[in-house]
Amino acid sequence: MVKNANRARVSFSQGIHLLLPYLRKRLFKQIRSVAFITLYLIAFQTLVLRVPIFNGFVVGIGMALVVIGLMFFMEGIFLGIMPLGELLGLKLPRKAPLFFILLFSFIIGIGATLAEPAIGILRSAGAGVKAWDAPLLFLLLNRHPDYILFAIGTGVGLAVLFGTLRFYYQLSLKPFVTILTLILTALSIWSYFNPNLIHLIGIAWDSGGVTTGPVTVPLVLALGIGICRIVGGTGLGASGFGVVALASLFPVITVQLLGLPFLNSVPEPMSAHEFVSEQRRSEVIGLFGSEEEFTNYLYNNFELMSRLNQNSGLENDRGAVAKPEAGKFREVSFSGFAEVVLRSVQLAIRAVVPLVIFLVAVLMLFLREKLPRSDVIITGAVFALLGMVFFNIGMELGLAEIGNQVGRVLPSTFRSISLPEEQRTIDNFDTTLIQTAVTSESNREPFFYFSERTAIVPISFDRAFYDEERMQYTHIPMRGPLLGEIWGLLILLMFTFFMGYGATFAEPALNALGVTVEELTVGTFKRGVLINAVATGVGIGLVFGMIRIIWDIPLVYVLLPPYLLVLLFTWISSEEFVAVGWDCGGVTTGPVTVPLVLAMGLAIGGQLDVVEGFGVLALASIWPILIVLTLGMVLSRRNKLYTQDLTGKSEGAADG
Repeated sequence: MVKNANRARVSFSQGIHLLLPYLRKRLFKQIRSVAFITLYLIAFQTLVLRVPIFNGFVVGIGMALVVIGLMFFMEGIFLGIMPLGELLGLKLPRKAPLFFILLFSFIIGIGATLAEPAIGILRSAGAGVKAWDAPLLFLLLNRHPDYILFAIGTGVGLAVLFGTLRFYYQLSLKPFVTILTLILTALSIWSYFNPNLIHLIGIAWDSGGVTTGPVTVPLVLALGIGICRIVGGTGLGASGFGVVALASLFPVITVQLLGLPFLNSVPEPMSAHEFVSEQRRSEVIGLFGSEEEFTNYLYNNFELMSRLNQNSGLENDRGAVAKPEAGKFREVSFSGFAEVVLRSVQLAIRAVVPLVIFLVAVLMLFLREKLPRSDVIITGAVFALLGMVFFNIGMELGLAEIGNQVGRVLPSTFRSISLPEEQRTIDNFDTTLIQTAVTSESNREPFFYFSERTAIVPISFDRAFYDEERMQYTHIPMRGPLLGEIWGLLILLMFTFFMGYGATFAEPALNALGVTVEELTVGTFKRGVLINAVATGVGIGLVFGMIRIIWDIPLVYVLLPPYLLVLLFTWISSEEFVAVGWDCGGVTTGPVTVPLVLAMGLAIGGQLDVVEGFGVLALASIWPILIVLTLGMVLSRRNKLYTQDLTGKSEGAADG
């Protein structure tokens, strides 16, 4: 009775009244992080491109679930997982040998990666990759997506392991990033000359951006801070800086190496005609596992079936393949929604539960410590699990969907594109209505007139879309170019820059990093300057990513030069700015930005007949590092000149 005497009794209504302001604050915080980029994309598509959002109600529900999911998930991280990480970071160096600390760091890196909300986007990325264009990438993304996830997790585990060693012995970050960058450069150049590995470069470099999210960053920082406090580290390194940089580089190596064991078991890229030929059948079926799966893929892929129905063979050029259904946005039925929910629950349980169990087991069984505030930590774990379920559902129905839709219609600014979401089937199509037009080169083009709303419009006739047995013709409306090629491209690149610039401002991790950097540099590097520099870098990186997709430029041409330049700046810069600069490349890719950018890149690549649209995230990560390091050198030189000027004046006054 005495024990509970000091506890205040609060009724349910009073508790709700007390919690509402807190929940409102957390909810508005997540709305701010999602609102700008979502409204920006919707406004551009509907007002500039004049294309309505398809399945808008479902997309709206998905975005609402993203906000609610992020609110619960982040609250769960701060209540449950972060306190466990901080406690283990303080206790492990005191009670555990170095070998166990390194093993723990490796495992926690894998677990944190699998718990990242944005990691789920990689599971759905395989739908846009054509089996004949990139067999190895198709195999890994569609048949073995878990292999890629564990390869990324292994990379992050190695990053946390080496980051722990760096903290423990107070080593410089420069040798680590130099060696890793040189290895990555060599691997990427070697992969560029392999017809299958070349298509693995983009997803490998993007994986470094996917990993550094709201789970990995707080956990590894907490572990690093705890170790630095025990071993007596000082400066920026003692604040955990540098681990995020390693976590962005190691996964690139592990994902590229993942492709090596499969090289002898997958065919090289081929034309669509070869893909469906009997001569290549045994090789191709290996990508699917069975004849049945291969057949299902054929009948679900309109690009192939539309040409097969012509009985005239497929063109050897992949650009000649028709593409109506490939980009069609799906209708979501009740059964489909239930499937999404079930899949999201399974992914959330696999991601969150093992991580929490591992952290608690190490604390209680190995370190023999009691679980502090167990009710709060358990509540946090439940919130994280619930939040990840909501976020996964919202990401699939909202974030990825709107990114895909905007990406599909963006090229209409400078070229003509199809709108598969607006396709309609004309029953009882009468071929006698087909007429013939003559071009300026005296070529004949068949067409027919179609009554669309209040207008009668001419429509080109393509026999690939005519089902002779059912007498059905599939009409897919076309859009663009809206502004001409030159102006259209300029508008598209400007849209891309401001999307990256604005979305970066909404990243909570960047604002927190800005405050920390301003404090640790004693005001030398202002928070606003850092945020603007990083946002500008993200915008520039996305522009280069868009240029790479539009003109189908090999990723190594646009990615390796800035990385090598960053490597040069790394050795010129001071240690403190190196750690800050490299970490800035990781904090920009949050749980909202990653799914949107990846979905948009893949959708634009599919619309422009690019094999894969990966690599945009990697470019959005490297340019902030380059700009921050440049600013750091400028600020350091300015402060040095200012100090010399003050010293000179003091000496002059003393002589006088």
